Amino acid sequence: MERGLAAILAADIVGYSRLMEADEADTLARLKSTRENLIDPKIAAHKGRIVKLMGDGALIEFSSVVDAVGCAVEIQRTMAECNAELPKEKQLEFRIGVNLGDVIVEGQDIYGDGVNVAARLEGLAEPGGVLISGTAFDQVERKLDFEFEFLGEQKLKNIEKPIRLYRVGPRARAASGTVPAKRKRYLEWRRPAVAATALILIAGGVALWKVVGDGSGPPVEVASRERMALPLPDKPSIAVLPFTNISSDAGQEHFADGMTDDLITDLSKLSGLFVIARNSTFIYRGKPVKISQVAEELGVRYVLEGSVRRAGEQVRVNAQLIDALTGGHVWADRFDGNVADIFAVQDVFVAKIVEALKVNLTTTEKTEIARAKPDNIAAKEAFEEGWSLYLRYNAKDTAAAITSLKKATELDPEYGRAYAALALAYFRVVDSLWGKELGRDEPYFWWGAHDYVELAKKYPTSLSYTVEALRNVYQGLAKDARRNAGRAIALDPNDPEAHIAMAWALTISGEPAEALNFVATAMRLNPTYPSHYVLARGLALFAMGDLKQAAEVFGDGVRRNPDATALFLPLSSVLAQLGRREEARQMLLKFRPGADQKGLENLPDTYIFSFQWDYEHGAPV
Repeated sequence: MERGLAAILAADIVGYSRLMEADEADTLARLKSTRENLIDPKIAAHKGRIVKLMGDGALIEFSSVVDAVGCAVEIQRTMAECNAELPKEKQLEFRIGVNLGDVIVEGQDIYGDGVNVAARLEGLAEPGGVLISGTAFDQVERKLDFEFEFLGEQKLKNIEKPIRLYRVGPRARAASGTVPAKRKRYLEWRRPAVAATALILIAGGVALWKVVGDGSGPPVEVASRERMALPLPDKPSIAVLPFTNISSDAGQEHFADGMTDDLITDLSKLSGLFVIARNSTFIYRGKPVKISQVAEELGVRYVLEGSVRRAGEQVRVNAQLIDALTGGHVWADRFDGNVADIFAVQDVFVAKIVEALKVNLTTTEKTEIARAKPDNIAAKEAFEEGWSLYLRYNAKDTAAAITSLKKATELDPEYGRAYAALALAYFRVVDSLWGKELGRDEPYFWWGAHDYVELAKKYPTSLSYTVEALRNVYQGLAKDARRNAGRAIALDPNDPEAHIAMAWALTISGEPAEALNFVATAMRLNPTYPSHYVLARGLALFAMGDLKQAAEVFGDGVRRNPDATALFLPLSSVLAQLGRREEARQMLLKFRPGADQKGLENLPDTYIFSFQWDYEHGAPV
């Protein structure tokens, strides 16, 4: 008995019994012709030896695994070209498995685990596809210019150790198709949190594949560390650009925005990543922008960009992750399928990004990533529309945001993030004194915010803890505010709003210097930060007694956004206490037109930073 290492190719014909039953003579004739004219020449060209031929399959031995995999791909490519000219019922399709392993040689025959693994892989391969083992992949990865998609490890029948599986095809060809449910056979992804998602996509006939990132995409201008506006963080940093809507329907913008927002939200939950907030990446929406420019302006190494095309219930999503410092394409994916699968696809995208950047996940993070997203696509789209409007920070859009967010909760009564967003919108109306402009007085929005906080708490998310912390701040409950802000940061360490909530909590706790650190983190996560970040920073300085610096911060904030009404009153107060009373009076009149001199004189005493609230009148004390 002789042993040796060999590359084994196992192949069989898809639907052989059906073909024979339909027309035995024709099937045998076509199969013979295919073998003689197409397959046998490929085997000979790659120095293979046909060990045995069965009615519906073949076992072939190669001395080189490079030859074995190359032969397999050429056979499938040639068969695809031939089948393209034939009606479906006349097409011959093969499944092929390739393994490099130990075999036992007896005369002209071979057997053993090396052969068994190849046969098992052939049984798992998709029609027209090639599946190879990890041992084969390790030898050909850098020698063949093919696509290789890792499909996880699987325990094969009668094989002691799990086998790594890789799907392979020529780089010039797109994905080889979908995997029917009966072929999935428990393929597992490396990331347990998305294993079920990947299997659902495969079983449901969804085409999802990887175009490996080896710099083969179009060249990208390289970013410079020296030109970066902000220093790179000490962990992998990423900005997700708004996905481009390439649908014929411009109304699908919110769907594309939702894809972007969900990816940012999921990636933000990972403590091993530094993720730029949506506010700062959406300034590039609809603009022709270079990856290097985005990286330099936001201070990140990696940029994710993509496109979405939706037609009815069908959707195509393309995404690619680029290393701005090298210009290389780290990873790319494309998804074709039903819109109902889009949330599962997002989970797979996140898992692939995590794997590409070698980020370690905690148990909590795995759970958060795997947490089910809303089943109702319409609810998600309504939320995305409302959230986009909310982030514009003006009265008119805030009113429209409230309408859309309410629609989201009507469509999905368990949509916790939508309830939390409504609470934020209502609090903003109160803070900005927009009540009359929106047709209601401030107490209506104050109490409405409380109601939505309670609803958000029933379906907890990081955003629900953030709004609960903000309510605690309004109530002067410093300990509760710190606890809830801490929970929000733990669930979403890259959410700048959670860090701002912690800053408020620390300031009212008597620790404004520490609060400034959290404001700085929020501003780094969201470089194009809104005015309430300025408010948090300025009031922390105010509480520290650094009136001159507080005046500069508030003044810069007003110059940056002349409509930032929330900054008018604290700036007036600081200016008055600095003796700059005419400037204070002008700012007070902007905040409260018609205010008299007495109001100005009392301002430094009445605007005490304590965050007390008059519950009866719904206005600051």
